[in-house]
Amino acid sequence: MKATLSLAQMQVIYGKPQENLAQAIQFIAEAARCGSHLILFPELWSTGYDLERRQEHSRTNQVILHQVAALAREHSIWIGGSYLLEKNGQFYNTLVLCSPQGGTNIRYEKIHLFRLMGEARHLSAGNKLIQAAMPWGKTALAICYDLRFPEMFRLLALQGAVISLLVAQWPRQRITHWLTLLKARAIENQGFMVGVNTVNATGSETFGGCSAIVDPWGREITKGSGQKAELLTAEIDLGQVTETRQSIPVFADRRPDVYALE
Repeated sequence: MKATLSLAQMQVIYGKPQENLAQAIQFIAEAARCGSHLILFPELWSTGYDLERRQEHSRTNQVILHQVAALAREHSIWIGGSYLLEKNGQFYNTLVLCSPQGGTNIRYEKIHLFRLMGEARHLSAGNKLIQAAMPWGKTALAICYDLRFPEMFRLLALQGAVISLLVAQWPRQRITHWLTLLKARAIENQGFMVGVNTVNATGSETFGGCSAIVDPWGREITKGSGQKAELLTAEIDLGQVTETRQSIPVFADRRPDVYALE
């Protein structure tokens, strides 16, 4: 199964959801012209880390999600990205995939909250791993800081994931970590890693771009600039996952009886 994916590497305007939505509409139209099956936006793309206004932004994001869902149907494309959203009186950093067919959206609430940017003070942590049965295969969902927790991606791979979608706001000063960890997660789990990052200044932080799609051998299929907003589009062949796992049978050779973590 082949799939065409687009990464919307955008400069998020801090606390300005309508301005960010205007950017997103342009990216979605461009991805549709490219024939993409999915377009992925960065972490908290509509607001940035404006966490103190989470209640206000959550209400606005509910409206934006309806608009994004309509755009997914209009352009016949999956649309993913994370938002500040409220559920049962608590606020989460929530990755949402909107289907081109409409209906129920797929949601993942960020498990690992990043203390350095205040998430642990303002948001609640999710407690459930999510993978979706997408047209191109089982797809794991993750957000930014999750990338530093290899056990999460290994478990998702053991449960059948062949591709992981990761949305992020990854600072420029640690962009070498971003690229190294994307490749490591792809190689060790023998699956595709798809990571989209923001770029340039958003509020008081500067982000490093370098959005990338990495294949199961750790090769970059596409990689974005570290300094400009752009749409990256590439076709991937999910058959590579089976080929790689058969070539080096890492999963069959595991010894969890020896090194089980807990």
